[in-house]
Amino acid sequence: MRSQFDDFGGLRHLITLDGLSREQITAILDRAQNYRRFPGQSAYEGRELAGMTVANLFFEPSTRTRASFDLAARRLGAHVVNLDTQSSSRVKGETMLDTIYTLEAMNTDLFVIRDSEAGLPEFLIDHVAEHVAVISAGEAHLSHPTQGLLDVLTIRAHKRRFAGLKVAIVGDIRHSRVARSAARVLHTLGTTDLRLVGPAPLLPEEVEFTGAQRFVRIEDGIDGADVVMMLRIQKERMARTADLDDTEYFHHYGLTSARLALAAPEVLVMHPGPMNRGVEIASEVADGPRSVIREQVNAGVAVRMAVLAMIAATLTRRRKPL
Repeated sequence: MRSQFDDFGGLRHLITLDGLSREQITAILDRAQNYRRFPGQSAYEGRELAGMTVANLFFEPSTRTRASFDLAARRLGAHVVNLDTQSSSRVKGETMLDTIYTLEAMNTDLFVIRDSEAGLPEFLIDHVAEHVAVISAGEAHLSHPTQGLLDVLTIRAHKRRFAGLKVAIVGDIRHSRVARSAARVLHTLGTTDLRLVGPAPLLPEEVEFTGAQRFVRIEDGIDGADVVMMLRIQKERMARTADLDDTEYFHHYGLTSARLALAAPEVLVMHPGPMNRGVEIASEVADGPRSVIREQVNAGVAVRMAVLAMIAATLTRRRKPL
């Protein structure tokens, strides 16, 4: 696999948080913080991607990630193309690589890709042209790098640190690319108390999430936690779902106000979305004073702007002269 950074340390692609140093991650977070605008403020308008074209290729459903990449690219001055399965020739049997080559021929510079096929982003960065970049917007159950970055940007805004934090991830961790990216970036930034909480069939294999504690009772897992990240059950990635009853799941694993009282007083409640209210989280908690769920969405635009801008700067150095 080609490196995600060029010989000068510039961000070249982003398909995983594995291998990124604390300094590299912090640089992305710092850049994102500069782009961050809150509801009621005027959106950032820049020219960092002027003359560039970004193609958003989303072959799995998405609301937050797709909309935020679209807004991020436009706010940096890019031309944007949006494709999904139904609007692309993949429904006719075209391979992803041929789709990429077609759009490369139209002077597309950056590809933002979400797909259910494991290994696809790595394959693509080994085959795209030298002047083209690939960003993963979600790879199967394995990785969601910009989600991991926006999660830690949100945590940093409130906690100002990662060392010493107690972080609980609750729900369907086995099938969650969000959990894997969050665990990776938290570990890199210094968090050592990570708790994985959920029914035994939804916890990952023992070889994954090295050093994390595992709990099958939510009450035990969130006790004293500084951050509680809730996850939905990803039934679309499961072979069998008939024995997963939503009411029963909420009874045992739903985050309610009573359960949240077991966490630290200044706990942050997080959720990557989409939320299933009354299944993994009660509305009173999702909309409550400890929830930073909407802040995560806001942080997502800023993080994706930072990633796009940093990659664009790298590509600009590699562009052929006119």
